[in-house]
Amino acid sequence: MAVEKRVRFKSWWLPWVLIAPQMAIILVFFFWPATQAVYQSVLQQDAFGTSIEFVGAQNFQRLWNDATYLNSFATTALFSVLVAVSGLAIALLLAVMADRVLRGATAYRTLLIWPYAVAPAIAGVLWLFMFAPSVGIVSYALRTVGADWNHLLNENHAMALIVMAAVWKQISYNFLFFLAGLQSIPKSLVEAAAIDGAQPWRRFWSIVFPLLSPVTFFLLVINIVYAFFDTFAIVDTATQGGPGKETAILVYLLYYDAFKALDLGASAAQSVVLMVVVVTLTVVQFRYVERKVQY
Repeated sequence: MAVEKRVRFKSWWLPWVLIAPQMAIILVFFFWPATQAVYQSVLQQDAFGTSIEFVGAQNFQRLWNDATYLNSFATTALFSVLVAVSGLAIALLLAVMADRVLRGATAYRTLLIWPYAVAPAIAGVLWLFMFAPSVGIVSYALRTVGADWNHLLNENHAMALIVMAAVWKQISYNFLFFLAGLQSIPKSLVEAAAIDGAQPWRRFWSIVFPLLSPVTFFLLVINIVYAFFDTFAIVDTATQGGPGKETAILVYLLYYDAFKALDLGASAAQSVVLMVVVVTLTVVQFRYVERKVQY
């Protein structure tokens, strides 16, 4: 029976000193902004902060009566599912292919990592230029085959544009973790299955993919959070929430109401709702999805 080894400090204050820097970062960059958001969500103030009035839950009631805000939930859910599923599936495919490459493997993997170094706003502009209805090279190619692409008027085209840009931006991150997970799997397990007559597809789903479940679960959580927060710059540069508000995900609608509509109370309430939604999704994932993870 293994004996658990525990570190014991001679001074009671030393552990607190060691964790103090991290605790300070958490307090300053998480708890303090979250507390400020909750406080401002129960206030009503003008754009210049000269008139402040306590209104209780009125800001939240306004949100639930706003059809545009409620539609943003469905938009965000569709967007996050498409980004997470597409990003993980494509990254896994690329990682499997890269794991089999013998010649030129370093160059191949380096090229796949490059998109992660691009800022989200730049990624949005790049895809916007490629799919611009009048001058975009991809939209021109689509017109030659009879497909009239115009994300300025077609909501499905706009959603496809921001999904492609968001997946392209995040795919390198997913690729790195999947490739590391594949390389950590003992080759003897796959070789033994091959000797027993298992086909490549059967070997992948029965051996490789279950052993990748911890990596897949981690990336699922990361990609959901990424779709909710880090894609703001992509939406802002590519579609600005249009056409209409069809691609206005929650984080972009929060920005629009705060900095363009100058509705500070409603935007603070939106930030609280967004925080609760993301925390709830994360808890649900750890509560139910993690049960299928094989560590």
